[in-house]
Amino acid sequence: MARHVPLNNIEHKSLRIVTTRSAAYGDDQMFALTVPAEFRSVQSCYPIVFQKRSDTGQFQPLALFGFQPGENLFLTEAGWDATYVPISVERLPFLIGGPGVAQAGQPAQPMIHIDLDNPRVSSTEGEAVFLEYGGSSPFLERISSMLGSLHEGLAATTAFVDALQGLDLLESFVLDVGHKDGSSSRLAGFYTVNEERVRALDGAAVSKLQAQGFLEPMYMVVASTVHFRDLIERRNRRS
Repeated sequence: MARHVPLNNIEHKSLRIVTTRSAAYGDDQMFALTVPAEFRSVQSCYPIVFQKRSDTGQFQPLALFGFQPGENLFLTEAGWDATYVPISVERLPFLIGGPGVAQAGQPAQPMIHIDLDNPRVSSTEGEAVFLEYGGSSPFLERISSMLGSLHEGLAATTAFVDALQGLDLLESFVLDVGHKDGSSSRLAGFYTVNEERVRALDGAAVSKLQAQGFLEPMYMVVASTVHFRDLIERRNRRS
């Protein structure tokens, strides 16, 4: 069970966060949410796919780590074997919560919350959240910046997905993978950008995507598909 509370430097002055990457800390996930602003970094390591949310039917972009639930092929005994970890993973156990008290003439701003039941939360090991006299630690400042990027990125994702759907660029796919140990995996329920339809876009559509800031992230999704081969190789090395 998660226990989300607003972060403050009085009740949580001694909190520390374990940054080790392992299944024991919840990193054994098949995928993680990503946002267009980080697609350039994400596509250097992972396939980017889309999935429909069961509650809203809206598409959300994901960085893919494995072929089945609970499988993260980037986790090793030494930690996370990739040069980039998506923001939605790295910011844990912090999240953006409900707004705080509004200041005079200013709207209330979202606040940093923390999941106190997350196994990363400690009082004896890991990165300090606050300095000795109550100020934010460099670690928390970095987390705050990541949360801001994620918050803005989530707001921009809807418009990006709408643009792709408006041009009929998203399509479902199924990937059947045979492994060296004789087992097989079927990846289904996900969507990708149709590369042939991208190549067929006319100048007006390309110009509009460019003006919206969506041309680069769209191409990053297409480029990321080369990492399906990497995932298969990682899976076979564990056979």
